[in-house]
Amino acid sequence: MSARAKHQNRGIVFLVGAGPGASDLITVRGADALSRADVVIYDHLVSPELIRLAPPKAELIYAGKKGGAGKSIEQSELNAMLIERARMGRVVIRLKGGDPFIFGRGGEEAEALVRGNVRFEVIPGVTSAIAGPAFAGIPLTHREHGSFVAFVTGHEDESKGARSTVPWDELVAAARGRGTIVILMATARMRATLDRIRAAGLAAETPAAAVQWATTAAQKTVSATLATLADASARAGIGAPAVIVVGECAGLREHLKWVERMPLFGRTVVVTRSRETASQFATALRRLGAEVVEFPTIETAPPRSYAALDRAIARLSSPARNSFDWIIFTSATGVESFVERLKSRGRDIRELGRASIAAIGPATAARLADYALRATAVPDEYRAEQIIPAIGLKRIRGKRFLIPRAEVAREALPEILRDKGAKEVEVAPAYRTVKPKGAQIERMRELIAAGSIDLVTFTSSSTVTNFCDLIGAPASLLKAAAIGPITAATATERGFEVVVTPAKYTIAALTEAIAEYFGRAEPCTQD
Repeated sequence: MSARAKHQNRGIVFLVGAGPGASDLITVRGADALSRADVVIYDHLVSPELIRLAPPKAELIYAGKKGGAGKSIEQSELNAMLIERARMGRVVIRLKGGDPFIFGRGGEEAEALVRGNVRFEVIPGVTSAIAGPAFAGIPLTHREHGSFVAFVTGHEDESKGARSTVPWDELVAAARGRGTIVILMATARMRATLDRIRAAGLAAETPAAAVQWATTAAQKTVSATLATLADASARAGIGAPAVIVVGECAGLREHLKWVERMPLFGRTVVVTRSRETASQFATALRRLGAEVVEFPTIETAPPRSYAALDRAIARLSSPARNSFDWIIFTSATGVESFVERLKSRGRDIRELGRASIAAIGPATAARLADYALRATAVPDEYRAEQIIPAIGLKRIRGKRFLIPRAEVAREALPEILRDKGAKEVEVAPAYRTVKPKGAQIERMRELIAAGSIDLVTFTSSSTVTNFCDLIGAPASLLKAAAIGPITAATATERGFEVVVTPAKYTIAALTEAIAEYFGRAEPCTQD
């Protein structure tokens, strides 16, 4: 086999189902494929949060069109694009809303890949035909209310003389025997489709529902009957994309609408933490029903110089008269950066020797514990001023302190220690925070302009400042949650309405405070 042929054989196309809308409904296998992508070709209904799973250097190609309008890539052109990039030896992800082989052209794309002699794999996704009813609290089958389910599309226009390919008479006959009909792509012709079902003999009082933007913060559900659903949906402004459910099972929604009882249902929350630290916070918010937009405003980078930190590390194993009595860590990132530098210099963590350790904040103490390092002093509040009572004046006077921290930070802590009699306070930059590259700035501006954001969360003053610098939008348009008083003060100064500040300055407490805040104003439903 020639070298060129071997190179081409490394290329592969993954036809991946992106799920119905919520980014965390992609399969584990789909997420793994995305993480290895060289090229991602995605549709309009794919969550932008999923694109973030692709490597930063991956080529991103938008292939969809919004609301059935505008120009999109022709199918023949798209097929050629898949084949061409795979033949270049690339891992190509064709990311399709829902499932690639249901109510889409995934099958046609697979046939084109076979003709082009290109390897491919199909990774199924959660289709909106199932997820929409599930998130609305509508089971599609039930021993008492429906033993079968049919999935159909309702976009055919019989008024133009085309004969419907949907066997409505047969479906309705089965539905009368307590079955469920799920209709996709029918919002533009909802009234005509429902009338067609009635004409085929299904009773006007049969329960029916329409679910728009299922699994997202914009999810809206209308419950009615076969005869009244079209009018009720029009009053509620139901549009594409939506799923229509007709059958006795639709009547169970009133008792089973679980997602709307979640404290953050219908809320869009922005997380501005760095990509490395955002995951746990975002997951906690999603578990409460929120749609989370991850918009990192800071990234961690090495300091411009390690000289000060390296000198301090060298002193840790020096004789007692020159070594440090205390090491104060001000963040979990500081802990990570310090330990990584120790390792890169071939040093041993046992060289901390006689130095006592203080941690500002429980998260910092927890990260130290990951390395079997116990903090002997942890302030009750995440503020530099509280380090004095935590350590005690007697253990400050005449002592030497090392503070491995961010390159740029508040000077309050070193100044307080010196004022209280510390013999030496060495500030050693262990990392620096920078604005991230490749931030989805335009998307964030669009969300702000559309009024789609319910809350922006900030976990440091840097996240506030960088958010404003990146977006350049009036902060007065947004409500904010701040992890502590210093961050809250910065957000207020920049024009945000700070509506959430937890009593404890931890991510867990911030999450709980956000849930409590929105619990006072539940989003309305359409029933």
